[in-house]
Amino acid sequence: MYFKQFFDDKLAQYAYMVGCQAEGTAIVIDPMRDIDQYIEAAAKENLTIVGAADTHIHADYISGLREFAERGVKVYASDEGDKDWKYEWLIGSDYNYQLLNDGDEFSIGNITFKAWHTPGHTPEHLSYFITDGAAADQPIGIATGDFIFVGDVGRPDLLESAAGQKNVMVPSARTLFKSVEDFKNVPEFMQIWPGHGAGSACGKALGAIPETTVGYELRYNASIKSATSEDDFVKFILEGQPEPPLYFARMKRDNKIGPKVIRGLPQPKHLTLNELGKLADNKEVAVLDTRERDEFSQGYLPGSLLSPLNKQYNTVAGSYITEDEEIYLIVEEHQLTEAVRDLYRIGLDNVIGYVTPVDLDHYAEHGGELETLAVEKFDAIDKYIGDDNYQILDVRKASEFEEEGNIEGAQNIAHTRLLPRMEEVPSERKIVVHCQAGGRSAVAAALLQRNDYEVVLIDDEWANYKAKAAASA
Repeated sequence: MYFKQFFDDKLAQYAYMVGCQAEGTAIVIDPMRDIDQYIEAAAKENLTIVGAADTHIHADYISGLREFAERGVKVYASDEGDKDWKYEWLIGSDYNYQLLNDGDEFSIGNITFKAWHTPGHTPEHLSYFITDGAAADQPIGIATGDFIFVGDVGRPDLLESAAGQKNVMVPSARTLFKSVEDFKNVPEFMQIWPGHGAGSACGKALGAIPETTVGYELRYNASIKSATSEDDFVKFILEGQPEPPLYFARMKRDNKIGPKVIRGLPQPKHLTLNELGKLADNKEVAVLDTRERDEFSQGYLPGSLLSPLNKQYNTVAGSYITEDEEIYLIVEEHQLTEAVRDLYRIGLDNVIGYVTPVDLDHYAEHGGELETLAVEKFDAIDKYIGDDNYQILDVRKASEFEEEGNIEGAQNIAHTRLLPRMEEVPSERKIVVHCQAGGRSAVAAALLQRNDYEVVLIDDEWANYKAKAAASA
């Protein structure tokens, strides 16, 4: 049996290629939308991808299932859950597909896959027992998707906190408890191949280790260990979950009704300086600046959004850009494909053009106007506290705001929730925005200035404020 794990560090997402080397065939489980990466990897191993399977209707990225189906590859998807949790784009289509229920099996060469209904994270969720028939008559492991992670389980609140469904959080947690109870009966030797790792918003305490075993998780997974009773589990699993990005609702919708098929990455045009100038303060488009925050604050095209090309890039872009907006990038030439690919993975396809940071410098040298962002440290915060001309805005998660302490009179809106809650931020005041270390507050500051707020960015470590406050106490 051939086995390969793929990892995207920005979305903290794992996909898996499982192949039968005797037959030269393979399947990909939980593929991302840019399926070229799997096709190329298979070709290097002299394998042909003949199947693709999802564990569930994903909320954090666009699945590659439809892209595979478009190429004639047989796809496998859940038929569990009620009518609201069906792969609508598959049912009745001309694609080569098989819908699976609990206990259903299929094979790729000598490899057998058995569907196991593991609801709770979502109602239709499947995990897959994988058996290498050439070597054993029992499964070697389970592709658990968003059911069991290293150190955690898939959060059951996303349907309510991200997708907007009402009064489903607690019932989903109780359903997840029953799935966890079933998991306790699985042989401990089996390997666990999770759908996400550390950094994913699909849980609150995911580990960075890429795989685990049933036995290890039964002993050390805090969420599983909390399941001493159903009520204890529900309380533990719903407590302290971070605010998920609201674009998750769009991902869930698109994966359900069918993602657009555009056959490859967008190919943005390299803009002239004249074309760049027409984008200044144009609120009808999204100019996304991928430079670091210190460069951005010293001079940026008016109206730009900021999202450095780091692990938060997808989350920020997905939270601040709508699916219908035209997107223009400020990005280094050698990072262009990466930046476009990351947007494509979350369904932001309208990437029309780009310029490089050097182009932006030339634009300024030829008289193009740039804006700056006022930046201070926590040393300066005292002058804003209690001043009615200013509003301190804390864009950390609610759990951080409550557990790590906060500034007197500060307003708390997580940076991923700022766009739809913009009207809550007082426009008659100057906004002093901070977070834990400056990264989230910087992207929030750019969004605020794009929406005509006057902003002061506190680019500093929260630990420095706590030390300052302790010293003056």
